[in-house]
Amino acid sequence: MVNLPNREKLLRNFSRCVNWEEKYLYIIELGSYLTPLLANMRIQDYLIAGCQSQVWIAIKAHKNGIVQLYGDSDVAIVKGLIAMVFILYHNLTLVEIVTYDVRPFFVSLALAQHLTPSRSQGIEAMVLGIRAQATALL
Repeated sequence: MVNLPNREKLLRNFSRCVNWEEKYLYIIELGSYLTPLLANMRIQDYLIAGCQSQVWIAIKAHKNGIVQLYGDSDVAIVKGLIAMVFILYHNLTLVEIVTYDVRPFFVSLALAQHLTPSRSQGIEAMVLGIRAQATALL
């Protein structure tokens, strides 16, 4: 998460893209900034059901209350979408992660209109998977 922009910078950078080709390239670039997924996290427990591609997402809650998100995908654009979701959940507590609705943010980007239905369903599956893991850790 160290290299990922915050929400405001993500919105600013996204709005500076002149067309959707540039926006897709920016999303792919965001994926390259994800913290590498540890080998012991590339397991069935962290595999997100409902995604067309392989997506692993893991949440680790530390004793100090800090929540660390880890994720990866075998598809570059999906990895970028994971990064976008992680930006939205950055610095939130487990309770806040469970209750935070990310949909308005994605609506503001008009992302759903420019993704395939399976990619949009994949984002929803990621959010549900993150919420389920956060709930289990509460």
